[in-house]
Amino acid sequence: MPPRPALINVMEKACRKAARGLVRDFGEVEQLQVSKKGPSDFVSAADLKAEKILKEELEKARPNFGFLMEESGQTGDAQAAERWIVDPLDGTLNFLHGLPHFAISVALERHGELVAGMIFQPLTDEVYWAERGAGAYCNDRRLRVSARRHLGESVFATGIPFQGHGDHHRFMKELYAIMPKVAGIRRFGAASLDLAYVAAGRYEGFWESGLQPWDMAAGIVLVKEAGGFISDYKGRNTMLTSGEIVCANEKMHGTLLKHLAEAHKS
Repeated sequence: MPPRPALINVMEKACRKAARGLVRDFGEVEQLQVSKKGPSDFVSAADLKAEKILKEELEKARPNFGFLMEESGQTGDAQAAERWIVDPLDGTLNFLHGLPHFAISVALERHGELVAGMIFQPLTDEVYWAERGAGAYCNDRRLRVSARRHLGESVFATGIPFQGHGDHHRFMKELYAIMPKVAGIRRFGAASLDLAYVAAGRYEGFWESGLQPWDMAAGIVLVKEAGGFISDYKGRNTMLTSGEIVCANEKMHGTLLKHLAEAHKS
């Protein structure tokens, strides 16, 4: 493959530096499961530390870019033409419970359009990256969405609303509408990795609501560059503002939207 774009190198350097601390802290948090205090404060500190490193590294490389970050919110020049959208630890609950499924997610937005994204899974050393017009990759392997055409042979991912968040009744209607028609549904608790896995063809599709921009910005670029179709629940390009996302290959995206719409009518 051709050399990686300079922007991707900047993102990977920042992600790898932040990931070193997360991997070290993950080893510690597994031991905290039996403590009286519990690991919640420890994980919060790990999250903040990773975000600080990412901000420092990205700002050093591109000093004029703004930021939208999970912990810090909007920082830097609010009028900047370019801004980073960053989740330093997607899959925090997994991390908290010693489950080895979490990632760092970094996207770049330029004039309101997502142009690059990276999702780094530190424990597997998988770097999922994409730049608009340059394709999507896992490390140096080109990615394409699954070519399956039928729901009955397909596996989809989703996110289940958790305590105090989301509409559980609405989600159950979605699940009942889709579950009998597909080979399987998975819920692993890290939306960025769900999207990366759709781009890699591991899942045929993914849907979820109640997400934040940093949960999905990088994954949106990946899925599009891997040939996937992506929208909100009504087929619009409002994912970052609506918090809704539905993605699949060309053949199944419309079908998934149809079943979700039918579920919401019932």
